[in-house]
Amino acid sequence: MGELGRVSIVVPTCNRPGPLAELLESLFRQTHRRLQLVVINVGAVPVAGVLALYPELDPTLVEMRGGNHVLARNRGVELASGDWTMLCDDDDLLLPGHVERMLREIGDRDLVYSDMEVFEYRTDASGIRQPTGRFVFAYEHDLTAMRRFSTFAASGCLFRRELLSRIGPFDPAMDNYWDWDFYLRAVAAGKVWRAPVASVLYAFAQDQDHMSAPHWTHRASLDRLAAKHGLGPLPTANFFTLLREPE
Repeated sequence: MGELGRVSIVVPTCNRPGPLAELLESLFRQTHRRLQLVVINVGAVPVAGVLALYPELDPTLVEMRGGNHVLARNRGVELASGDWTMLCDDDDLLLPGHVERMLREIGDRDLVYSDMEVFEYRTDASGIRQPTGRFVFAYEHDLTAMRRFSTFAASGCLFRRELLSRIGPFDPAMDNYWDWDFYLRAVAAGKVWRAPVASVLYAFAQDQDHMSAPHWTHRASLDRLAAKHGLGPLPTANFFTLLREPE
């Protein structure tokens, strides 16, 4: 798979060494082997021991204790040396063929993202994640609809190194909507493609705080996003709202 290039995978992490270890195992199992792992630790729990278990991933660790998750991604991208960059959340998983599939899908495009399978889970007394449900999150790439509801999944997306040099870094002012802002800027400046395959396993903990819920608390950052891109009034919707209201 060497002809497809080297992929830098940027992972911010915060006090989740167990899920991070599961993610690294999923990266180790990728069919595309030319990987560089960049982990930015913004939590208090050390993760160097976890990274040491996977030298094959060529890991780089950055300590940003208490840092902003968007700034952490920006720092990770700065250290990415691969031909391509992929983003991933520390509690998600990639199926073994995901990186290779994204490399083959991107073609002459600037950014490619995939569908997801969302798995709900609870953490047992020993700290092990126990799945409680699963469903596919998949929507057509509709540019008009994407200015109303974002169905872009940043976790597992692949983009060219030079894309951010054209559109600028991830915007920390967007907070919980940094990924939607990234998509809107990318699609305005280049070619974006959706790969119709649910090869990212997206974790959603029903018993823990989560970025996607409660969605009504994100009003201020959503208003900033709408003003930046001229989107008009927007509903505060998350993945589950989209599933309840598929139209």
